[in-house]
Amino acid sequence: MSRKREDSQTLDLFEAMPVDEPAAPHPALFESQALLDLLERWVARGWLRDLDRALARFLLTEAPDAPALLLLAAALASHQLGRGHVCLELAATLAAPDFALSLPPEGDDLIEPPLLPSALLETLTLAEWQAALDHPLLVSNGPGTTPLVANATRLYLRRYWQFERTLQQEIAARLEDGEAPTAQALLAPALDVLFPAAAALDWQKTACALAARSRFAVITGGPGTGKTTTVVRLLALLQTLRLAGAPEAPLRIRLAAPTGKAAARLNESIAGQVNGLPSAALEALLPGGSTLDGAIPVEVTTLHRLLGARPDTRHFRHGPHHLLALDVLVIDEASMVDIEMMTAVLGALPAHAQLVLLGDKDQLASVEAGAVLGDLCRRAEAAHYTKTTAAWLETATGQPIPDEFIDEHGEPLDQAITMLRVSHRFDEQSGIGQLARAINQPGHALSERDKQQAVNQVLRHGYPDVQHRVLGGQEDAALDALVIDGSPDGFVDGGEGRTDHKGAPIAPPAGYRHYLSVLQTRRPQGEAFETHPQAFDAWAGEVLAAYSRFQLLCALRKGPLGVEGLNPRIAHTLRREGWLVANDVTLEKGWYEGRPVLVTQNDYALKLMNGDIGITLAVPDPRVPNQTLLRVAFPTSDPQKPIRWVLPSRLHAVETVFAMTVHKSQGSEFVHTALLLPATINPILTRELVYTGITRAREWLTVVEAKRGILNEAVIREVMRA
Repeated sequence: MSRKREDSQTLDLFEAMPVDEPAAPHPALFESQALLDLLERWVARGWLRDLDRALARFLLTEAPDAPALLLLAAALASHQLGRGHVCLELAATLAAPDFALSLPPEGDDLIEPPLLPSALLETLTLAEWQAALDHPLLVSNGPGTTPLVANATRLYLRRYWQFERTLQQEIAARLEDGEAPTAQALLAPALDVLFPAAAALDWQKTACALAARSRFAVITGGPGTGKTTTVVRLLALLQTLRLAGAPEAPLRIRLAAPTGKAAARLNESIAGQVNGLPSAALEALLPGGSTLDGAIPVEVTTLHRLLGARPDTRHFRHGPHHLLALDVLVIDEASMVDIEMMTAVLGALPAHAQLVLLGDKDQLASVEAGAVLGDLCRRAEAAHYTKTTAAWLETATGQPIPDEFIDEHGEPLDQAITMLRVSHRFDEQSGIGQLARAINQPGHALSERDKQQAVNQVLRHGYPDVQHRVLGGQEDAALDALVIDGSPDGFVDGGEGRTDHKGAPIAPPAGYRHYLSVLQTRRPQGEAFETHPQAFDAWAGEVLAAYSRFQLLCALRKGPLGVEGLNPRIAHTLRREGWLVANDVTLEKGWYEGRPVLVTQNDYALKLMNGDIGITLAVPDPRVPNQTLLRVAFPTSDPQKPIRWVLPSRLHAVETVFAMTVHKSQGSEFVHTALLLPATINPILTRELVYTGITRAREWLTVVEAKRGILNEAVIREVMRA
């Protein structure tokens, strides 16, 4: 797996910090007990997980002669997993030691800190640290049974070394197997049916051609570039090619996504796209009687369900010894899939099956360890197609590949990846699209100063769909006004008069008052919940749709400008304005009408997935006249039963979601998105986080800085994943 540049600016946070500089190597570098004592202090401060310290203690129990430096490396390697890294980079850790603990952690002001890693490792050399890892019982450099694996300057927990190695081997094997079987004579005609001739290079057509010939393919692109449209046409293409050769055996196709929310969105998108396919024209290419009717699935499942997750374990029913029964697997939102899950998927695929990954390579990577899609797509910008691939593509698509995308030294992986480059959602007049483009330019394309100027130029341009605000302090009432009504005064013409590409009017920006108004004014009157469920389903559907008109996103969980501080603040603000009714205790810890909740764990019994959003509503109590009961309404993809009503007492893994972290928002989009950046730089604040946050906006975007300059700092800092 690759490693992005390490941003050194966060180190400025430590320059003025009073730290005792050790005159000699600290005892924790060579005394095991001194090290464990220091780890204990880091755990108490929240800098290290208790799990990481426990690993160091376990290794010392297993090998009492283990050097303290080995135990330190093991604890830090374990800690990296919680930060998304697959391994510990020793050299990088020595170059920027305080990054090993992701300092400063949320909620820590770093006053009177324990000994920092930078002070601890000040006198240590890379050679000394590597020498300390020479312990055959605990560390090997490859296959074996040791708990740790050292590879050059990297230290892995064995399980993750094995994940990385297996994933690399599985993908390489699929690329080496050659092309997937296709009815070559039909490929070009079928592509021409699916993609009418265009003056410019049609990257969607290119993506379908490449994916049709490979057992492993990646289609990446930003928001609105047509990833879902492309994959639906790809499935139609694959099924047409299969039916041409084997009309009695259509492809078994499965669609999956990493979360329930992402699965639901893909399900909705694909259902609409399938109906618009030129099925009749494709069927005209097939032997008499063949039909595409029902041959393209619209049902999307989660990866956990697809693999058959076993309760309370990390294991799945499907794997190398019980393969999935399918011919094609498409995974949407692949940027959210971690290395462990991706390895499990590839291990459960039959050798003949085609795997297609779909996602935005520039979004935030998975919360768990690994940045699989980003690593796979690190060369996608320049394509690197060989002359052989380019010639094949021209024959298949009728489109010549520009010289700038041809590289005679292109790698096998490059030949299986397509980057969609034209946004159909954000045109040149869209500030959201222009801001995403400015933020997303990689560090090697522009200097840091030029990139900051490009971002600021977009914000100052006066695009009608973007507003930028800087708070006067954490308690600035402007933030409260934003969440209540969306602050339309900050948009051109108050957000009035905009139309979409079809000429239909776009509703002005809204805040949370909008959905609460719909809740109150559209409530069914004089009808019983038990006997008139359709009326209450329709009402709940309207409330949920109104709620999706606005969402506040933030970077942090903790602190006054993280979700833990913002959710109660917003609830109190809405109560003060008369839109919520609840006492203080209920507002912060209980259930009340209007409370939006986010499911944080899959609940198969309730058919609720991590990421699902529901709204708490009061419905008539059938037992007591003029009394109500609270129920939480969740949307479903079933047109016969569009709302799932759940008792609050049955929901254990939910949280209030007036404010949502950017990580949790992946796979979702909102009509009006407000992105709030905190007042201080934090390792979480990166280009990828800002890009992911702003691209959740469909029509309106508000960028809020708690302190001027935070956005400029964030857009030049990139995620580093080892």
